[in-house]
Amino acid sequence: MMKKLTINQIAKLADVSKGTVSKVLNNYPHVSDEMRERVMKVVNQTGFQRHHVAQLLASSRSNIIGLIIPSGAKSVFADPYFAHLTESITRSCNVFGLTLSLLLFYAEQENISATKNIITNGLLDGVILSGDRRDNDILPWLIQQSTRFVFLGRPDSTTNQPIHFVDVDNFAGGKMATDHLLSSGHRRIGFIGCNINWAGEHRYDGYRVALAEGGIDYDPNLVIFGDFSPESAYDAMTTLIKVGVDAVFVISDNMALSALKCIREHGLSVPDDISVIGFDDLPMAHQAAPNLTTIRQPIQKQAHLAVETLIKIIETPHDAPHQIILSPELVIRGTTQ
Repeated sequence: MMKKLTINQIAKLADVSKGTVSKVLNNYPHVSDEMRERVMKVVNQTGFQRHHVAQLLASSRSNIIGLIIPSGAKSVFADPYFAHLTESITRSCNVFGLTLSLLLFYAEQENISATKNIITNGLLDGVILSGDRRDNDILPWLIQQSTRFVFLGRPDSTTNQPIHFVDVDNFAGGKMATDHLLSSGHRRIGFIGCNINWAGEHRYDGYRVALAEGGIDYDPNLVIFGDFSPESAYDAMTTLIKVGVDAVFVISDNMALSALKCIREHGLSVPDDISVIGFDDLPMAHQAAPNLTTIRQPIQKQAHLAVETLIKIIETPHDAPHQIILSPELVIRGTTQ
């Protein structure tokens, strides 16, 4: 019988990093064919089985990490972004032999209270905190408790403590979206946003800077903030149609699809009458008619790096802060000219 090896041993035999091995096992897209072939050759020769990755962690640990989503269950299940995020984190946890515990409750305040009890009881090796709310007390509490955690998003700039985080450059994404609309000749560009978290705020900042650099005066009548729900996006789009826009940047794909529906139901055409660009590049972007132009944020990569970073700080808790900012990508499809 072939000896079963850990990821560390596979990495040494293949002469690659442990991270490269985990990416190959997780079918991570951005790995060269040469690296993938090198790793899989060792995996096949040794009879490696993924459950042996648990040997990477000390036997005294629970091998359970938590995913904290401060929003209540109603908000989370209504937004496909969270399903995609949770699936990506779960997949990466499986590669590392970890179990993911989703800390999610019906009401936000109930979530905070129960989460604190679970962490205090020492049931988790560490946690990933989603930055979907900027006005919750979980982040400062985690810092106070010296909990090992990774923030998925960008923490408030007023936070004075060093924090491990993984985020996409939301400002660059917002600017990229608006620049694309400007380059297509649009001048009355509406914005449908949400400022309940820093991601939404930074995308809005990118929109404003792009307008200024393009010589377009900021018009507050063309800016409407919702709550990430399709209903708020539909209402916002209705208002923008009334005041007159030739394009709109919507800060999530979920909201953008609702804006498209509103435009169609008002007898207008996309992109002939109004161009639309979203943000996320979720699978639903391909289901829109026409297919949605959007800003792709690498959700799977963010998730994998968050899990990988959490493992590093569990093993070496005194490391300097790991602060990773990933680049977004413009994906042009049928909703823009």
